[in-house]
Amino acid sequence: MKAFTIREICQIIEGQLVQGSLDLVINYIPTYKEIRRNKKNVLIFLKYRKQFDWNSLKARLPCAIVIDKNEDYYQTMKDLTIIKVANVNQAYWTFVDYYRSLFDIPVVAVTGTCGKTTTKEMITHILKNTKHVQSTYSSANSRLAHLHYLIGIDETTEAAVFETAVGMPGDVTQACRFFKPTIGIITNIGACHLTGCKTIEGYIKAKGELVTSLENHGVLILNGDDEKTKTLSLDHFHGRILYFGIKNRADFKATNIEYGNGGMKFTLHLKNRSYPVFVGGYGDHQVYNALAALAATTEIGINIEDAAKRLQSFKNIVRHLEVSTGYNGATIIDDTWNFNTTSLEAGMKVLNHVANGGQRIALFSDMASLGDYEDELHKEAGSIIHKYGVDTIITIGNLAKEMAHYAASLGLNSKIYSFTNYDEIYKLLQKISNKNSTIYIKSFGNNLPMIELAAFFKKKVVNRGES
Repeated sequence: MKAFTIREICQIIEGQLVQGSLDLVINYIPTYKEIRRNKKNVLIFLKYRKQFDWNSLKARLPCAIVIDKNEDYYQTMKDLTIIKVANVNQAYWTFVDYYRSLFDIPVVAVTGTCGKTTTKEMITHILKNTKHVQSTYSSANSRLAHLHYLIGIDETTEAAVFETAVGMPGDVTQACRFFKPTIGIITNIGACHLTGCKTIEGYIKAKGELVTSLENHGVLILNGDDEKTKTLSLDHFHGRILYFGIKNRADFKATNIEYGNGGMKFTLHLKNRSYPVFVGGYGDHQVYNALAALAATTEIGINIEDAAKRLQSFKNIVRHLEVSTGYNGATIIDDTWNFNTTSLEAGMKVLNHVANGGQRIALFSDMASLGDYEDELHKEAGSIIHKYGVDTIITIGNLAKEMAHYAASLGLNSKIYSFTNYDEIYKLLQKISNKNSTIYIKSFGNNLPMIELAAFFKKKVVNRGES
């Protein structure tokens, strides 16, 4: 964070010093979750007075607070600087807006149902070759983390890349209020987080908040092949639009797509020229992610040949269709990062390629956060499984069970095993897996038992009675 004196902060937020020193230097503004950390010289906007733990301040002195209501207790702490404002929340946003305005740098916001974390990581990987970059860590993109990432920008930062998730309407708008992106990417739009967004239409609209957040002067990068993305209204957007894709006309288009050693090879077509590209990680979806990343980094000013060369060293993210040799010599595909129909289709394609005619075993949990659409979308998932085929299906959860049996009702000839506990799954996979097996493990992101199961079969952990 760029440092400020209390004198400067009072001027920015129109605050009045009640107690303390105008010369105190502030080095950090903690988020609500970080309040208990013993970091000194911080500034706390006291928006949650009732939940605030005053004892946590004692280890952080000297520090400062911003208040809009007087209480005698505030003035009992030595080395506590107090700033009073008319409204704490308004003062907070005034500071956020001011802080972001200090930095004239390219800022990329990435959203989408699938691929946003990978695309963000690809962009960051390319940029870090020549620039100092601030970016969200992994998929840690909650509302409470926005300020943390924003103030991670300082005088040395040359570009920033942020992942903006959608749990409910308004999430993208709020994230963009912090980051004020100059470039926005929507990787694709499927069906996810419907508990918060209520309907698929509501979810599409929530993703579309990125369009209005660019405020008509930014660059919008869209998937030209994605059907739901095409339903977004762009009538009032007056910035520039770039498209990436494989099937339809696009500014960044991939042809000659092939599976290579550990990743995908393709030809990029850009402005009547062609470039060979390789990216780690299997599947057409990874090509889409790479195209979006190349579009963003080129827009920032990275030479396309340099960007493509840098992309060659990108390592696919763990648990994103992570392929390894594991238990009994079986090939394990760990796809436990997220579970929706969009990512399932990508995963089933990869399963068929990796299995290459061998035994295909697929393990599924229920999908999560689908609200009133859970039955419909599990049937859609069953249709996808039927479309691509699999030899053995193992499920845990009632919805996953129904999904498998729906695939069978469509004509899929597959062995189906449905369990209610993970111990039985371990026993079955240990029994039926061998060097001719490819095991595809698919679940939603915070399903710890499935993550542990995938780790067991990837690394052959010796436990659960194994000798």
